[in-house]
Amino acid sequence: MIERRHCVIGHRGAAAVAPENTLAGLRACFESGAAMVEFDVMLSRDGRAILHHDETLDRTTTGSGLVAETDWADIRELDAGRGWGKAFHGESPPLFGDAVDLLAELGLAANVEIKPTEGRDEETAGVVLDLIGTHWPGTLPSPLISSFSETCLTVVRDMAPNYRRALLVDRLHDGWKNAMIELGCQDLHASRRNGDTDIAAAIQTGVPVRLHTVNEPARADMLFDLGVAAVFTDDPARIIQGPREKSNSIGAFPLSRERQETG
Repeated sequence: MIERRHCVIGHRGAAAVAPENTLAGLRACFESGAAMVEFDVMLSRDGRAILHHDETLDRTTTGSGLVAETDWADIRELDAGRGWGKAFHGESPPLFGDAVDLLAELGLAANVEIKPTEGRDEETAGVVLDLIGTHWPGTLPSPLISSFSETCLTVVRDMAPNYRRALLVDRLHDGWKNAMIELGCQDLHASRRNGDTDIAAAIQTGVPVRLHTVNEPARADMLFDLGVAAVFTDDPARIIQGPREKSNSIGAFPLSRERQETG
């Protein structure tokens, strides 16, 4: 039986207990006992890969305006720990390379979601792949790379075909199977808001299915019973503890307060 913690992925770190997409969030995920963390990577104006989700800085930092119009030198001065209390005061959006260094220190596997700002899909994917190629430690499993952008996934398919890829969708639309074949994706990530019938149908194709964002232990158990490979959650410790002693035996990723809901 696979341990429950291998079926639980911290969402944007551990977004219920630490500022999302920060080094503190990665540590919180590790401390929760989860074996894997998910975070978003996008580019600053000057092409630096940073951990950040929104196209704008306003929601999660003390800054404002578009990430794509802000240089890294200015982003690094922002506080992403605002509203989180003194423990997180001064927590800034980190560079992707710094996040990878921390993952290596913690021994924490990662789902890297490529989150391009408008019109920068190919550039963002290329920068992320270059950094993984030069910076990813051999002590960690290769990253699972996901994106809502089919352009990004095409770049990954063509430049780094050996990396495991996941197609990200909100709804399990009729075209997801063809898209996965075209993009060479091995995994499917979708919203928890899909109906159980659609989720079960996707699972029955044999594709590992992971759902975001699941914050109720009872719902997580229902999804594990259905055959979901893993869930993304803002509170991994809560889901790992679960409403009862139970773990999923198939499909987990192999290991060797307001927020937007998607991705």
